[in-house]
Amino acid sequence: MNSKRTGKGAGTVIPIHIEGSAPKAASTAANFATPPQAASTPLPGAIGAFLAPGKIRLPALPPLALYIHFPWCVRKCPYCDFNSHEHKGGAFPEAAYLDAVRRDIELSLPLIWGRKIHSIFIGGGTPSLMSAQGLDSLMAHVRALLPMDADAEVTLEANPGTFEAAKFKQFRHSGINRLSIGIQSFNEAHLQALGRIHDGTQARQAIEIAQDNFDNFNLDLMYALPGQTLAECQADLETALSFAPPHLSLYHLTLEPNTLFHKYPPAALPDDDASADMQDWLYERTVQAGYGRYEISAYARPHRASRHNLNYWRFGDYLGVGAGAHSKLSFPERIIRQVRYKHPESYMAHALNDTPVQEEHEVETSDLPFEFMLNALRLAEGFPVYRFAERTGMTISAIEPALREAQTRGLLTLDHEKIAPTVLGQRFLNDLQELFLKD
Repeated sequence: MNSKRTGKGAGTVIPIHIEGSAPKAASTAANFATPPQAASTPLPGAIGAFLAPGKIRLPALPPLALYIHFPWCVRKCPYCDFNSHEHKGGAFPEAAYLDAVRRDIELSLPLIWGRKIHSIFIGGGTPSLMSAQGLDSLMAHVRALLPMDADAEVTLEANPGTFEAAKFKQFRHSGINRLSIGIQSFNEAHLQALGRIHDGTQARQAIEIAQDNFDNFNLDLMYALPGQTLAECQADLETALSFAPPHLSLYHLTLEPNTLFHKYPPAALPDDDASADMQDWLYERTVQAGYGRYEISAYARPHRASRHNLNYWRFGDYLGVGAGAHSKLSFPERIIRQVRYKHPESYMAHALNDTPVQEEHEVETSDLPFEFMLNALRLAEGFPVYRFAERTGMTISAIEPALREAQTRGLLTLDHEKIAPTVLGQRFLNDLQELFLKD
């Protein structure tokens, strides 16, 4: 959960390491604590998740999405903090990895039994490296194992350096109905500085292939790049707009921990004032072009917002499968989070041994308000008041002091029906979110 994916990091994850070997197939879910009188006979696995007494009561389960992680890429970008691994020479073990993903889904079925999948996001890494046959097999297994909405949004992340017209036509026939294309920039110097494997010409060609095969696609662009001027930022967006994409994701370059850029910061990064000027112009120009900013970094034409990402921000559920994928799953009296084994080889070995989950914990009641607000406040629309109780099992009074403080500071608007960040709250989102973080 990119913010746009998450499996990749939507919401917070407070991992608890499971020492020794993970439980076998029937207990990939945690064995939750039971009352003192039943301590000698804890309810196992999925049975415990559904039936063991908990600290919350959810009136209904939220929508469920599926995230599938593909961990390999051609070259690791210096700003990337996702779980991606360069495949150096030879073929990556596609068949074995897809077998592991299929087994991972099978093992997860007791935790999501009877629930329908509303959206799918296949992220990475660079999942467009998959063969057409491999992706077709993956989608066939997903459809065979999981009930899906008839109009489910199915997104594939794609790198312009991996576009082949025939392959992407087959991707469409396999059930992919939306692409998310990592353009980042059309400027040759900036693409080189970012370590991208494509050039501006390939970026344009990739969009043309997408237009020929898909009526719904997203373009990722980054700004505040090393040495970037406002005019160069403007040129990137104008080029993107010339293709009339249904959706744009506009990200400020950040130097994330555990990345090459964090260890060796690039020179000539725009200062805060220059970055703010870029951000203001991007907002004004996208609105002028008919896009609505519905989330901090996401802009869409009417009815083209990413349903998968909206589910993250609305604190919906998601099953994450694949190396390093994260899950958030709700049950009548608890919410659990899971993390799969991160390294592809380790993940494949554990999944095929029926133990793909490395870390798992029940979300503490004290953490739920912040986790909900961390996501919900990213949305320009905010959220209806009832959703807080619906998704956390808690009353809105749990966050009332923080709500009043945020309102006093001009960061939030609220009434009996709706809570939403103000324009000031969106600009100072971190400050707004921190008000809901309890010591």
